[in-house]
Amino acid sequence: MAYAQDRLIHDADSHLMELPDCLDPFFDPKLLAKFHELPAYKHKNWRPEATARIRAPHADPEFRASAEENILLRKNYQAQGAFIKEDRPKALDTLGFASQLVFTTFCLNNFGLNQGKDMDLAYAAARAHNRMMMDFCAVDKRFLGTAIIPLEDFERSKKLTKEAIELGAKALLVPSKPPQKHSPSHIELDPVWAMAQERGIPILFHVGDEEKLNAAYFENGLPRVKDFHGGEENFTSVSFMPIPQAVMKTMAAFIIDGVCDRFPKLKFGAIELGASWVPGWMRFMDSAAGAFIKNEERLQKLSAKPSEIVKRQFRATPYPHEDVGWIIANSGEEVALFSSDYPHVEGGRNPLKRFDESLMGTDQRAINRFYSDNFINLM
Repeated sequence: MAYAQDRLIHDADSHLMELPDCLDPFFDPKLLAKFHELPAYKHKNWRPEATARIRAPHADPEFRASAEENILLRKNYQAQGAFIKEDRPKALDTLGFASQLVFTTFCLNNFGLNQGKDMDLAYAAARAHNRMMMDFCAVDKRFLGTAIIPLEDFERSKKLTKEAIELGAKALLVPSKPPQKHSPSHIELDPVWAMAQERGIPILFHVGDEEKLNAAYFENGLPRVKDFHGGEENFTSVSFMPIPQAVMKTMAAFIIDGVCDRFPKLKFGAIELGASWVPGWMRFMDSAAGAFIKNEERLQKLSAKPSEIVKRQFRATPYPHEDVGWIIANSGEEVALFSSDYPHVEGGRNPLKRFDESLMGTDQRAINRFYSDNFINLM
Protein backbone atom coordinates (compact mmCIF):
# COMPACT_ATOMS: atom_id res chain seq x y z
CA MET A 1 0.00 0.00 0.00
CA ALA A 2 1.19 3.54 -0.75
CA TYR A 3 2.61 5.63 2.08
CA ALA A 4 -0.39 8.00 1.94
CA GLN A 5 -2.75 4.99 2.08
CA ASP A 6 -6.19 6.04 0.90
CA ARG A 7 -5.94 9.74 1.80
CA LEU A 8 -6.04 12.54 -0.75
CA ILE A 9 -2.75 14.39 -0.29
CA HIS A 10 -1.09 16.95 -2.52
CA ASP A 11 2.60 17.65 -1.89
CA ALA A 12 3.59 21.33 -2.02
CA ASP A 13 7.34 20.71 -1.95
CA SER A 14 9.53 18.13 -3.67
CA HIS A 15 12.89 18.43 -5.35
CA LEU A 16 15.21 17.30 -8.06
CA MET A 17 18.76 16.40 -7.07
CA GLU A 18 20.44 17.58 -10.25
CA LEU A 19 23.85 16.55 -11.46
CA PRO A 20 26.34 19.34 -12.32
CA ASP A 21 25.76 19.17 -16.08
CA CYS A 22 21.96 19.30 -15.78
CA LEU A 23 21.63 22.74 -17.41
CA ASP A 24 24.18 22.29 -20.18
CA PRO A 25 21.79 20.96 -22.87
CA PHE A 26 19.36 23.80 -22.17
CA PHE A 27 21.77 26.73 -21.82
CA ASP A 28 22.37 29.41 -24.42
CA PRO A 29 25.56 28.08 -26.10
CA LYS A 30 27.01 31.58 -26.32
CA LEU A 31 26.92 31.92 -22.51
CA LEU A 32 27.60 28.35 -21.36
CA ALA A 33 31.37 28.75 -20.91
CA LYS A 34 30.81 31.92 -18.90
CA PHE A 35 28.29 30.09 -16.73
CA HIS A 36 30.79 27.30 -16.07
CA GLU A 37 33.24 29.88 -14.70
CA LEU A 38 30.88 30.96 -11.92
CA PRO A 39 32.18 30.09 -8.43
CA ALA A 40 28.68 28.85 -7.55
CA TYR A 41 28.80 26.45 -10.52
CA LYS A 42 32.35 25.28 -9.89
CA HIS A 43 31.42 24.47 -6.30
CA LYS A 44 28.95 21.89 -7.64
CA ASN A 45 31.02 20.73 -10.60
CA TRP A 46 32.29 17.46 -9.16
CA ARG A 47 34.86 15.34 -10.91
CA PRO A 48 33.47 12.71 -13.31
CA GLU A 49 34.31 9.91 -10.88
CA ALA A 50 32.14 11.53 -8.19
CA THR A 51 29.20 11.74 -10.58
CA ALA A 52 29.80 8.12 -11.55
CA ARG A 53 29.58 7.11 -7.89
CA ILE A 54 26.21 8.85 -7.60
CA ARG A 55 24.86 7.09 -10.67
CA ALA A 56 26.20 3.64 -9.83
CA PRO A 57 23.59 2.45 -7.29
CA HIS A 58 20.73 3.34 -9.64
CA ALA A 59 22.13 0.89 -12.19
CA ASP A 60 22.26 -1.93 -9.62
CA PRO A 61 19.22 -4.26 -9.96
CA GLU A 62 19.20 -5.10 -6.24
CA PHE A 63 19.31 -1.43 -5.25
CA ARG A 64 16.49 -0.64 -7.65
CA ALA A 65 14.39 -3.60 -6.48
CA SER A 66 14.48 -2.30 -2.89
CA ALA A 67 13.50 1.28 -3.76
CA GLU A 68 9.88 0.95 -2.68
CA GLU A 69 10.63 -0.30 0.83
CA ASN A 70 13.17 2.50 1.27
CA ILE A 71 11.09 5.29 -0.22
CA LEU A 72 11.53 7.64 2.77
CA LEU A 73 14.79 6.20 4.07
CA ARG A 74 17.02 6.89 1.08
CA LYS A 75 17.62 10.60 0.78
CA ASN A 76 19.09 13.06 -1.70
CA TYR A 77 20.96 11.30 -4.54
CA GLN A 78 20.16 7.85 -3.13
CA ALA A 79 16.41 8.42 -3.51
CA GLN A 80 14.34 6.93 -6.29
CA GLY A 81 13.73 9.47 -9.06
CA ALA A 82 16.09 12.01 -7.52
CA PHE A 83 17.63 12.77 -10.91
CA ILE A 84 16.40 10.04 -13.28
CA LYS A 85 13.10 11.35 -14.57
CA GLU A 86 11.83 7.95 -15.74
CA ASP A 87 12.05 6.69 -12.13
CA ARG A 88 10.16 9.56 -10.54
CA PRO A 89 6.59 8.40 -11.38
CA LYS A 90 7.19 5.12 -9.53
CA ALA A 91 8.42 7.07 -6.51
CA LEU A 92 5.22 9.12 -6.53
CA ASP A 93 3.15 5.94 -6.86
CA THR A 94 4.84 4.58 -3.74
CA LEU A 95 4.33 7.81 -1.83
CA GLY A 96 0.70 7.91 -2.93
CA PHE A 97 0.46 11.68 -3.29
CA ALA A 98 -1.94 13.01 -5.92
CA SER A 99 0.58 15.54 -7.21
CA GLN A 100 3.85 17.24 -6.36
CA LEU A 101 5.17 20.70 -6.92
CA VAL A 102 8.74 20.15 -8.09
CA PHE A 103 11.62 22.51 -7.29
CA THR A 104 15.29 22.58 -8.11
CA THR A 105 18.07 21.99 -5.58
CA PHE A 106 21.05 23.07 -7.68
CA CYS A 107 19.58 26.35 -8.94
CA LEU A 108 17.49 27.61 -6.00
CA ASN A 109 19.05 31.08 -5.75
CA ASN A 110 19.81 31.29 -9.48
CA PHE A 111 23.52 31.02 -8.58
CA GLY A 112 23.45 34.44 -6.91
CA LEU A 113 23.18 36.09 -10.30
CA ASN A 114 20.06 38.12 -9.49
CA GLN A 115 22.10 40.30 -7.14
CA GLY A 116 24.92 40.78 -9.65
CA LYS A 117 25.57 42.95 -12.69
CA ASP A 118 25.35 40.41 -15.52
CA MET A 119 21.66 40.27 -16.34
CA ASP A 120 22.31 38.42 -19.59
CA LEU A 121 23.71 35.53 -17.57
CA ALA A 122 21.10 35.81 -14.78
CA TYR A 123 18.18 35.46 -17.18
CA ALA A 124 19.98 32.82 -19.27
CA ALA A 125 20.50 30.67 -16.16
CA ALA A 126 16.85 31.04 -15.18
CA ARG A 127 15.74 30.17 -18.72
CA ALA A 128 17.97 27.08 -18.80
CA HIS A 129 16.55 25.97 -15.45
CA ASN A 130 13.00 26.40 -16.68
CA ARG A 131 13.64 24.33 -19.80
CA MET A 132 15.38 21.63 -17.76
CA MET A 133 12.56 21.52 -15.20
CA MET A 134 9.80 21.29 -17.77
CA ASP A 135 11.66 18.51 -19.56
CA PHE A 136 11.91 16.54 -16.30
CA CYS A 137 8.27 17.07 -15.30
CA ALA A 138 6.92 16.19 -18.75
CA VAL A 139 7.30 12.51 -17.80
CA ASP A 140 4.10 12.62 -15.70
CA LYS A 141 1.26 15.14 -15.47
CA ARG A 142 1.26 14.79 -11.67
CA PHE A 143 4.56 16.67 -11.53
CA LEU A 144 3.98 20.41 -11.39
CA GLY A 145 7.17 22.09 -12.50
CA THR A 146 8.25 25.48 -11.18
CA ALA A 147 9.93 28.18 -13.26
CA ILE A 148 12.45 30.68 -11.90
CA ILE A 149 11.61 34.33 -12.72
CA PRO A 150 14.14 36.99 -11.67
CA LEU A 151 12.52 40.39 -11.13
CA GLU A 152 15.52 42.64 -11.84
CA ASP A 153 14.68 43.72 -15.40
CA PHE A 154 11.06 44.51 -16.18
CA GLU A 155 11.08 43.60 -19.86
CA ARG A 156 13.16 40.46 -19.45
CA SER A 157 10.93 39.29 -16.61
CA LYS A 158 7.82 39.72 -18.74
CA LYS A 159 9.41 37.84 -21.65
CA LEU A 160 10.68 35.01 -19.44
CA THR A 161 7.29 34.66 -17.73
CA LYS A 162 5.52 34.33 -21.06
CA GLU A 163 8.05 31.73 -22.22
CA ALA A 164 7.81 29.75 -18.96
CA ILE A 165 4.03 29.59 -19.16
CA GLU A 166 4.22 28.45 -22.78
CA LEU A 167 6.70 25.74 -21.73
CA GLY A 168 4.13 24.43 -19.23
CA ALA A 169 5.26 25.89 -15.90
CA LYS A 170 2.69 25.34 -13.16
CA ALA A 171 4.14 27.94 -10.75
CA LEU A 172 6.52 30.90 -10.89
CA LEU A 173 9.36 30.98 -8.37
CA VAL A 174 10.46 34.51 -7.52
CA PRO A 175 13.18 35.65 -5.07
CA SER A 176 12.29 36.33 -1.45
CA LYS A 177 14.81 39.17 -1.48
CA PRO A 178 13.94 42.36 -3.38
CA PRO A 179 15.54 43.28 -6.70
CA GLN A 180 18.55 45.57 -6.47
CA LYS A 181 16.92 48.80 -7.63
CA HIS A 182 13.16 48.54 -7.14
CA SER A 183 10.48 46.91 -5.05
CA PRO A 184 9.09 43.55 -6.14
CA SER A 185 5.72 45.31 -5.95
CA HIS A 186 6.68 47.84 -8.66
CA ILE A 187 3.81 48.46 -11.07
CA GLU A 188 6.04 47.68 -14.07
CA LEU A 189 5.91 44.04 -12.95
CA ASP A 190 2.10 43.96 -13.09
CA PRO A 191 2.17 42.21 -16.49
CA VAL A 192 3.99 39.28 -14.83
CA TRP A 193 1.27 38.96 -12.19
CA ALA A 194 -1.43 39.42 -14.83
CA MET A 195 -0.12 36.51 -16.90
CA ALA A 196 0.07 34.32 -13.81
CA GLN A 197 -3.45 35.21 -12.71
CA GLU A 198 -4.87 34.62 -16.17
CA ARG A 199 -3.41 31.08 -16.25
CA GLY A 200 -4.19 30.30 -12.60
CA ILE A 201 -0.48 29.95 -11.78
CA PRO A 202 0.74 30.86 -8.26
CA ILE A 203 3.73 32.99 -7.33
CA LEU A 204 6.03 31.08 -4.97
CA PHE A 205 8.97 31.79 -2.69
CA HIS A 206 11.33 29.01 -1.56
CA VAL A 207 14.11 28.65 0.95
CA GLY A 208 17.54 29.07 -0.63
CA ASP A 209 17.24 32.69 -1.71
CA GLU A 210 16.49 34.26 1.66
CA GLU A 211 18.51 36.80 3.62
CA LYS A 212 21.35 35.07 5.46
CA LEU A 213 22.38 35.59 9.07
CA ASN A 214 24.96 38.33 9.53
CA ALA A 215 28.31 36.57 9.85
CA ALA A 216 29.07 38.48 13.05
CA TYR A 217 26.67 36.20 14.94
CA PHE A 218 28.98 33.25 14.31
CA GLU A 219 31.83 34.96 16.18
CA ASN A 220 30.61 34.26 19.70
CA GLY A 221 33.84 33.06 21.28
CA LEU A 222 32.57 29.48 21.36
CA PRO A 223 33.37 26.44 19.18
CA ARG A 224 31.70 26.54 15.76
CA VAL A 225 28.41 24.63 15.75
CA LYS A 226 27.80 21.95 13.11
CA ASP A 227 24.77 22.31 10.84
CA PHE A 228 21.87 19.94 10.28
CA HIS A 229 23.98 17.74 7.99
CA GLY A 230 27.10 17.78 10.17
CA GLY A 231 28.89 20.44 8.12
CA GLU A 232 28.94 24.24 8.13
CA GLU A 233 27.09 25.24 4.94
CA ASN A 234 23.48 24.80 6.05
CA PHE A 235 21.38 26.04 8.94
CA THR A 236 22.03 25.92 12.66
CA SER A 237 19.54 26.95 15.32
CA VAL A 238 20.58 30.61 15.13
CA SER A 239 21.15 30.92 11.36
CA PHE A 240 17.71 29.31 10.97
CA MET A 241 16.04 32.39 12.48
CA PRO A 242 16.22 34.80 9.47
CA ILE A 243 14.72 32.28 7.02
CA PRO A 244 11.28 33.94 6.75
CA GLN A 245 12.35 37.57 7.16
CA ALA A 246 12.75 38.41 3.48
CA VAL A 247 9.46 36.86 2.43
CA MET A 248 7.68 38.60 5.32
CA LYS A 249 8.80 41.96 3.91
CA THR A 250 8.26 41.07 0.25
CA MET A 251 4.79 39.67 0.82
CA ALA A 252 3.90 42.68 2.99
CA ALA A 253 4.86 44.90 0.06
CA PHE A 254 2.64 42.88 -2.28
CA ILE A 255 -0.28 43.29 0.12
CA ILE A 256 0.16 46.92 1.20
CA ASP A 257 1.20 48.23 -2.24
CA GLY A 258 -1.97 46.73 -3.69
CA VAL A 259 -0.61 43.92 -5.88
CA CYS A 260 -2.96 41.43 -4.21
CA ASP A 261 -5.92 43.73 -4.73
CA ARG A 262 -5.02 44.44 -8.36
CA PHE A 263 -4.86 40.67 -8.90
CA PRO A 264 -7.35 39.26 -6.38
CA LYS A 265 -7.34 35.75 -7.87
CA LEU A 266 -3.55 35.47 -7.80
CA LYS A 267 -2.19 33.15 -5.14
CA PHE A 268 1.17 33.28 -3.35
CA GLY A 269 3.00 30.54 -1.47
CA ALA A 270 5.99 30.41 0.90
CA ILE A 271 7.53 26.96 0.49
CA GLU A 272 10.02 25.43 2.94
CA LEU A 273 10.18 28.72 4.79
CA GLY A 274 8.26 27.50 7.81
CA ALA A 275 4.93 28.86 9.04
CA SER A 276 5.10 29.49 12.80
CA TRP A 277 5.90 33.10 11.94
CA VAL A 278 2.69 33.61 9.96
CA PRO A 279 0.23 34.38 12.82
CA GLY A 280 2.39 37.11 14.34
CA TRP A 281 3.22 38.53 10.90
CA MET A 282 -0.48 38.77 10.05
CA ARG A 283 -1.21 40.66 13.24
CA PHE A 284 1.84 42.89 12.86
CA MET A 285 0.65 43.95 9.40
CA ASP A 286 -2.80 44.68 10.79
CA SER A 287 -1.13 46.79 13.48
CA ALA A 288 0.87 48.68 10.84
CA ALA A 289 -2.26 49.29 8.79
CA GLY A 290 -4.08 50.64 11.83
CA ALA A 291 -1.17 52.89 12.80
CA PHE A 292 -0.54 54.46 9.39
CA ILE A 293 -3.92 54.40 7.64
CA LYS A 294 -4.64 58.08 8.31
CA ASN A 295 -1.63 59.17 6.27
CA GLU A 296 -1.36 56.44 3.62
CA GLU A 297 -3.85 56.38 0.79
CA ARG A 298 -2.66 52.89 -0.21
CA LEU A 299 -3.82 51.53 3.14
CA GLN A 300 -7.16 53.31 2.81
CA LYS A 301 -7.67 51.62 -0.57
CA LEU A 302 -7.03 48.05 0.62
CA SER A 303 -10.00 45.75 0.08
CA ALA A 304 -9.59 44.20 3.55
CA LYS A 305 -7.28 44.02 6.54
CA PRO A 306 -3.88 42.59 5.59
CA SER A 307 -4.57 39.44 7.66
CA GLU A 308 -7.74 38.83 5.66
CA ILE A 309 -5.86 39.25 2.38
CA VAL A 310 -3.35 36.68 3.68
CA LYS A 311 -6.16 34.20 4.22
CA ARG A 312 -7.52 34.93 0.77
CA GLN A 313 -4.30 34.73 -1.24
CA PHE A 314 -1.31 33.42 0.74
CA ARG A 315 -0.30 29.85 1.69
CA ALA A 316 2.72 28.45 3.59
CA THR A 317 4.26 25.06 4.32
CA PRO A 318 5.16 24.33 7.95
CA TYR A 319 8.25 22.29 8.71
CA PRO A 320 7.57 18.81 10.16
CA HIS A 321 8.92 19.96 13.52
CA GLU A 322 6.40 22.82 13.77
CA ASP A 323 3.06 22.64 15.57
CA VAL A 324 0.64 22.76 12.65
CA GLY A 325 -2.41 22.65 14.91
CA TRP A 326 -1.24 25.83 16.63
CA ILE A 327 -0.46 27.51 13.30
CA ILE A 328 -3.95 26.74 11.99
CA ALA A 329 -5.61 27.87 15.21
CA ASN A 330 -3.81 31.21 15.09
CA SER A 331 -3.68 32.00 11.37
CA GLY A 332 -6.86 30.37 10.07
CA GLU A 333 -7.41 27.08 8.33
CA GLU A 334 -6.85 28.58 4.87
CA VAL A 335 -3.08 29.06 5.08
CA ALA A 336 -1.12 25.87 5.89
CA LEU A 337 -0.03 23.34 3.25
CA PHE A 338 1.43 19.83 3.54
CA SER A 339 4.87 19.21 2.07
CA SER A 340 7.22 16.22 2.10
CA ASP A 341 10.44 17.89 0.85
CA TYR A 342 11.13 14.61 -0.99
CA PRO A 343 13.91 13.53 -1.34
CA HIS A 344 15.71 16.00 0.96
CA VAL A 345 16.90 14.92 4.39
CA GLU A 346 15.02 17.79 6.06
CA GLY A 347 11.68 16.23 5.14
CA GLY A 348 12.30 13.40 7.59
CA ARG A 349 11.49 9.72 7.40
CA ASN A 350 7.81 9.95 8.32
CA PRO A 351 6.39 13.43 7.73
CA LEU A 352 2.77 12.25 7.84
CA LYS A 353 3.23 10.84 11.34
CA ARG A 354 4.73 14.07 12.62
CA PHE A 355 2.10 16.27 11.01
CA ASP A 356 -0.75 14.00 12.12
CA GLU A 357 0.46 14.16 15.72
CA SER A 358 0.57 17.95 15.67
CA LEU A 359 -2.95 18.05 14.18
CA MET A 360 -4.54 15.99 16.96
CA GLY A 361 -7.62 17.84 18.21
CA THR A 362 -7.88 19.92 15.02
CA ASP A 363 -11.17 20.02 13.15
CA GLN A 364 -11.35 17.50 10.29
CA ARG A 365 -12.21 20.21 7.76
CA ALA A 366 -9.01 22.04 8.67
CA ILE A 367 -7.03 18.80 8.39
CA ASN A 368 -8.45 18.19 4.91
CA ARG A 369 -7.51 21.72 3.97
CA PHE A 370 -3.95 21.17 5.15
CA TYR A 371 -3.43 17.95 3.20
CA SER A 372 -5.28 18.80 0.00
CA ASP A 373 -7.84 21.62 -0.22
CA ASN A 374 -5.47 24.54 0.37
CA PHE A 375 -3.12 23.13 -2.27
CA ILE A 376 -5.97 22.89 -4.76
CA ASN A 377 -6.87 26.49 -3.94
CA LEU A 378 -3.23 27.59 -4.39
CA MET A 379 -2.97 25.89 -7.76
